[in-house]
Amino acid sequence: MADVTLMKTPAETALVQAFESAKTALPGNGESRAQAFEQFNSRGLPHRRVEEFKYTDLRSLLREVAPFAGIPSSDEAKAALANAKALAGVQALQVPFVNGHFVRDAVDFHALPENLEIVPLAEALANGHEWLTRLSPVPWANDNPVYQLNTSFMADGVMIRVAGPVETPVHLRFVTAASSAIATATRVLVVVEEGASVTLLETHESTDGANHQPNDVVEMIAGDRTNVQHVRVNAEGDKALALSTLAAKIGGEAVFNSINVTAGSATSRHQVFAVLDGENTHLRVNGATMLKGSQHGDSTLVVEHGAPHCESRELFKTVIDNEATGVFQGKIIVPHHAQKTDGRMMSAALLLEEGGSMNNKPELEIFADDVQCAHGATCGQLDEDLLFYLMARGLPKKEAESLLVQAFLGESLEFVENETVREALVGTVEGWLKARA
Repeated sequence: MADVTLMKTPAETALVQAFESAKTALPGNGESRAQAFEQFNSRGLPHRRVEEFKYTDLRSLLREVAPFAGIPSSDEAKAALANAKALAGVQALQVPFVNGHFVRDAVDFHALPENLEIVPLAEALANGHEWLTRLSPVPWANDNPVYQLNTSFMADGVMIRVAGPVETPVHLRFVTAASSAIATATRVLVVVEEGASVTLLETHESTDGANHQPNDVVEMIAGDRTNVQHVRVNAEGDKALALSTLAAKIGGEAVFNSINVTAGSATSRHQVFAVLDGENTHLRVNGATMLKGSQHGDSTLVVEHGAPHCESRELFKTVIDNEATGVFQGKIIVPHHAQKTDGRMMSAALLLEEGGSMNNKPELEIFADDVQCAHGATCGQLDEDLLFYLMARGLPKKEAESLLVQAFLGESLEFVENETVREALVGTVEGWLKARA
């Protein structure tokens, strides 16, 4: 039987050409890059016949490949960071990236808090830093085409080591500031050593009107008895196609909380791959997504309970206005040895108009026999009785709807421990509702 050869799209051909042109100039081990790109190229961009991308057909969505961004000048970087707004009111240690490149001059390495160490990734790749062996800690991510593209083209980023308690939040600020479309591929590795704690903020912003194509990966290795609070905000421009991945390997007796708040980009896909690698660990992954117009927002999650006596909670809330499309794909995996697992996953969507749509696909893959696991999905409209109750007390319809939407999304935000950060996230929700009104 003859082999079937898949015809390449113009975007796939452009990616092959871009890799051939860039591979010798990119820092680090060319062999690992070539292997990642070969894996990607053998299958091409994922499409709707690939189960994990059934609702987000990248082969159709990515028609043209933007050129990968060069290093911005000092003045360009300063101007871009001065205009950055996401979580701007939160006091934090800024670790900025402009057009996919780490802005080293914006960080005073001599004044870093105790227990915190930062290494620029471009230098680490060029010099063969010992921490590079800790990249790619989650096997589930390695077979993902979005992750493979990031590995192929990653040019810059940082590696962060947290050796003890760090009181000041660390803010990874990603800003894309270019009038024409550019692509980026940043990689951040955060190693939180045994007993350490950190709050990690992550914001992504870009200019409106340009078809920017960011593909950013944040990887975390959290040791035993660590406490990690992670807050991510997607405030990308209105034409951006934003791909992002969080990969986390979490040790025993740890607490790991993560939330992704999406209010920007034309098309977004945020992937979470988490492995609970020690007993008595508590994981929470939440999402709050606000879509309008013709936006497409995809939240995809894979959680593996790799040890017994662990607990995970996943709660994703999606608000859909106009003709926007929401996607939630979640899977909890419980191997046979992970007895006494407690995993619960929920996706809830709120449709504000009839033209919107929501695609839910929660899954459980259980091989152990002494577990408590559940999943659910709901999709509906605002409660007419509650809406009438508020309007009967003098509130205009839009204001009444806004109050109900805030209450709906608030459940996803309430676990954020830092009060200032939580208020900033509520402000993001209020800003979206204000623009809608």
